[in-house]
Amino acid sequence: MFSKDRWKEILEVMSSNLLRTIATAFGVFWGISILIILLSAGKGLENGIRQDFGDIATNTMFMWTRATTKAHEGLPKGRRFNFKIEDVQSINDNVPNLRFISPRNQLGGFNGGNNVVKGLNAGAYNVYGDYPEIINQDPMTITSGRFLNHNDINEKRKIAIIGQGVKSELYDKEEEVLGTYIKIQGVNFLVVGTYKKKSNDGDGEEGQKEIFVPFTSFSQAFNMGNNVGWMAITAHDGTSITSVKEKIVNIVKQNRKVHPDDTRAVGYFDLYEQFNRVESLFGALTFIAYFVGVLVLLSGIIGVSNIMLIVVKERTKEIGIRRALGESPRSIKLQIIMESIFLTIISGMTGIIFGALFIYGVNALLDSVGPVDMFLNPSVSLGVVLSALLILIISGLLAGFIPANSAIKVKPIEALRAE
Repeated sequence: MFSKDRWKEILEVMSSNLLRTIATAFGVFWGISILIILLSAGKGLENGIRQDFGDIATNTMFMWTRATTKAHEGLPKGRRFNFKIEDVQSINDNVPNLRFISPRNQLGGFNGGNNVVKGLNAGAYNVYGDYPEIINQDPMTITSGRFLNHNDINEKRKIAIIGQGVKSELYDKEEEVLGTYIKIQGVNFLVVGTYKKKSNDGDGEEGQKEIFVPFTSFSQAFNMGNNVGWMAITAHDGTSITSVKEKIVNIVKQNRKVHPDDTRAVGYFDLYEQFNRVESLFGALTFIAYFVGVLVLLSGIIGVSNIMLIVVKERTKEIGIRRALGESPRSIKLQIIMESIFLTIISGMTGIIFGALFIYGVNALLDSVGPVDMFLNPSVSLGVVLSALLILIISGLLAGFIPANSAIKVKPIEALRAE
């Protein structure tokens, strides 16, 4: 199988009609290239969308209140209401497999007036009253100091953790931040930490211009009582938040005297459901990439098989002479199959190299122009490359099988008479 003469013959056959060989190999080359490029493009889109989700815990829902649309228990339609801190405990007691329930209050905003003052500097920022668990649902990196803890909650400490964006706007470049005070709507809060986190708008933008204070001190300082603006609720990994979402909503409806059929009074966003839709999209894109790539590759393989049939036809007399001299049908069949596999693998490997260089070029371009929305680091895994190699070997066998069978069916006496 690995004899020098056999491989010399393969090379002579391939080079005898070089233009035809190149044209035949192009089909396999292009099929593999398209498969690699499509899969890498799908991966780039997946990476970009996953980056948009950031590090947020995806098995999470966010819940808030809206005006009622139905009268209930003597209360009018169109009533505005708030969640209460008691609802958090009620949900925790009645819904199993919940990992975190984080009530949150909020004031200010980037489009509002200045609500935070430090010395002569002022700015408009979102200020959140939170529990310590929120860092597990919306992860951030603490760059100095610390984050909230339950002692802060229990003792209603007026402390604050500020983003890098807040720090850069309210403080001088070399100014010490920890241990200083900022005024949030006229109330002093001691800065005990700074953070940085990923943001859909990029680091250093709105995601870094937020301030976190303990939920209890927020409620006390800004007269919120036991009201809760909205909640972030995360389920354990074995339980999807989607499966318990309806039960959670029904509990707060019952507690707040909202009609059970009022579908608009409680608003929510199911991040897990949205993430699953995106995951389904990734699967569909991968399927389409394989489907299109394999079809293009199949057309190339058919081309190889047709050319090998022509080669066998051209070599009919040669095959007859070899049979007359005693060469076995198995040896002739092996020769044809090896020629087919060799042509397929060489053209396919060239296609893989081209696809890899193309991906490298795209990544270099992305690095030079900066991040592109919803597209990041297109690539293919080693498993894809190994799968492509396996496809090439199998394709080469299939492409050579029919011509090889045709070759061994040639009777020596008839082959010698062939012109």
